[in-house]
Amino acid sequence: MTTTVLAADVGGTKTALAFYGLTEEGLRLQRQHRYASREWPCLERMLTDFLQREDPDGMPTRLVGACFAVAGPVQQGQARLTNLDWVVDQQKLARSLGLTAVEVVNDIAVLVYGLPHLQPAMAVELQAGEPQPGGTVAILSLGTGLGMAMGVSTPTGLAWCPSEGGHQEFSPCTTREWQLRQWLLADLGLERLSVERVASGTGLGHIGRWLLSTHPGPHPLKPQFGDSTADLPARVAAGADQGDALCQEALALWTEACGTAAGNLLLTSLCTGGLWLAGGVTVKQLPRLRSPRFLQRLQRVGRFQPLAAKVPVHAVTAPEAGLFAAAQRARRLASGPSGSARQGGRPWGNMGIDS
Repeated sequence: MTTTVLAADVGGTKTALAFYGLTEEGLRLQRQHRYASREWPCLERMLTDFLQREDPDGMPTRLVGACFAVAGPVQQGQARLTNLDWVVDQQKLARSLGLTAVEVVNDIAVLVYGLPHLQPAMAVELQAGEPQPGGTVAILSLGTGLGMAMGVSTPTGLAWCPSEGGHQEFSPCTTREWQLRQWLLADLGLERLSVERVASGTGLGHIGRWLLSTHPGPHPLKPQFGDSTADLPARVAAGADQGDALCQEALALWTEACGTAAGNLLLTSLCTGGLWLAGGVTVKQLPRLRSPRFLQRLQRVGRFQPLAAKVPVHAVTAPEAGLFAAAQRARRLASGPSGSARQGGRPWGNMGIDS
């Protein structure tokens, strides 16, 4: 009987569930399924569907641990998704699965558990640096929003520290950024502007809208002005790739804002063990994030510039990094002091989740 762990990457738009087998070489993905989150009333119903699906290998398995990475803040084992009316409850999931090794964790913070196990093909180097053994690590996740987390070294490995640093106030570094800030405050009807409003996928769209608002003549994106649909950031990025001057300026402003956000996180965390960029927008905009424009802003931290230049910086490019990290956390939860899997668990084919 194969010993397995359950990993979940739960988001407002999509949710991925997977079984990973525990082998002497590490984790082996057994089966995975992706769901449209809004098509389900709750996570429990979705999980029941996944558990009852036929195993393509036809092999009986024993589930020993589970980790649910959730797009939202986690408090006392409960999380309410930021963009979906779901509450994920750790105790309820543990009872339903018949396990004690179950954890609900923030989807950015969980990446900390995957970092020590990343294969070379799962990340690219942005800045070589000089990693310090036992140093803190930090994660900056560029997606629809801006996520941050830190990892602190402990005797049993890295331990995650959650953060809502993406919601700290945006601090302009140039006249153009000040003008952008003032426009967004008025346009969005805000009293304060968070970093996430600029340094994120959504932020790229906001920058594009600002530039279009002052563009004197016709522009291919002008019919989209005032349209808050999610494809505006993609249109801006595509326009930049095609040589459009306005879109290239938007990407340049966005890249510098992301560099400043990364530099501020570096100072806050003193991540001498490494700074990691993650998220779907990171993968899409990798050429910009590998550019001097980004790295110069990251190192623009005054007297701490020598420190910033020594911090290793990488971008996680694996599409299922969150799921992989959740599986690594589930494996660790299921391991006793000796590192062997805990006894217990139930064959997954017999499990049902109470809704």
